[in-house]
Formats: sequence, C-alpha cells, structure tokens
Amino acid sequence: MVRRGRWAVLCAVAVLLVAGCGQRPADARPRFASAERLPEALGSDGTTITVGDPDAETRVQLSEDPRCPVCEEFETTGGGPRLQEAMLDHRVRTEYTLASFLDDRLGGSGSKKAVNALRAALEEGKFVEYHEVLYANQPEESFDGFTDAHLLELAAKVEGLRGRAFDAAVRSMKYRAFVTASEKAYERAGGTGTPTVVINDKRIPDKYNGLLFYGDAFAELLRKIHDEPGEWEDTTL
Repeated sequence: MVRRGRWAVLCAVAVLLVAGCGQRPADARPRFASAERLPEALGSDGTTITVGDPDAETRVQLSEDPRCPVCEEFETTGGGPRLQEAMLDHRVRTEYTLASFLDDRLGGSGSKKAVNALRAALEEGKFVEYHEVLYANQPEESFDGFTDAHLLELAAKVEGLRGRAFDAAVRSMKYRAFVTASEKAYERAGGTGTPTVVINDKRIPDKYNGLLFYGDAFAELLRKIHDEPGEWEDTTL
C-alpha cells in the first residue's frame, strides 16, 4: 500500500495539469445511462478486465487488491467515483488487474476469494456492480473477512447476481487459475503496492499517488489527458 500527503498532491497538480493549446470537441455520444450499463469484458490476455467504451482513447490501467484499505479509499471517497464518471462519458476505459498479495502478507485467503468472486461476477455481466459493493463493504484489512459466506451475502445486494452458477463458482474457487495469473500479471508489471494507476502507458509515480485521493484533482487530470493527450505523453514525472 502507498501513503499519500498533501504536498504530493500539490506537486502532482503543478506538474501534471499542464497548459494546452486547445480542447477536443465534446463527444456527441450520449452518456451510458448508469454504471450497470457500462461494457465489461475479459481481455485476450486472460487477466485484464476492461470496463467502459472499448474505443475510448484514454486508457487507465488500475491494479487493486480487494483487501487493501487504500484501494477502498480510492474507490469510495477518492478518484474512483470520478473515474466512473469519465467512463460513463465515453472518455475513459479502465483495465483492472486484480492482485491478491495481501493474503500472503497478512495470512488468510480473503483477497483470493474476492478476486475469484469478482471473476465469477464478470461471467454474469455484473462485475462493475459487485466491485462497487465489495469496496463499499470491505472488512478491516487485518480481519480476513471475505469468506465465501460474506461474499455471497454481499452478492445478494446486486440484482440478478446470485444463482446456481455464481454461488458454485464462489464456493469452489472455480477461477483459481485466474486469481493466480492475475497476481502474476500484477507482479510482472512491477507492482509495489495498490492502488497503482497507469494512464496511456505512463505510470503515476508513488510520490504523486496522493492525487488519486482527491476526486476533483483526479477528474481534472483525466479531463486534461483526454483533451490534450500529447501534453501527457510529453510530461516528465
């Protein structure tokens, strides 16, 4: 996990929100009606879960561990809600890599079980909704609270998710191979903590990670990158 501070946020805003020459015209496509309507799919690599318009030019690669409380902060009160707004507006597509390293650090199996359950939710077309529910109801990090029973209880909050196939997948760890492969993909990418954000192949450095927890600043960053992608590509962090 990473720490953040106000000084890092101010530095990030000063360095990243660069002046540009103009803005793109507004997208004429209507917003997705709700988060539940966002497209979601498993990538060809077998580990990446992509959410949002697949043709969106801004690509956010987001690595998270379901047990990580800093990820919970990002998803509930930080940049996560603003990221979803950008996806609803067709400006961003998000590629999730689901890590599970905290089980090895802290003991237990909650991260692995939650990642397996999220993969099962994707199979039902309910990844976005279930992902949101899990972070809104995340147990304490030190408490291995993502048990089968709790994951199924939380799934009941997502209309249409519970059923024979989903319940069996959760109880049997049907997607164990996906869980292992996703953790390895996170490690290969050089993951040192979560959340980790890469935008259009440029990683936000740890020293600027505080930006992720200030919704307005993160939303402005996404807007600037969408409007002026060349400026972002040329930014030295």
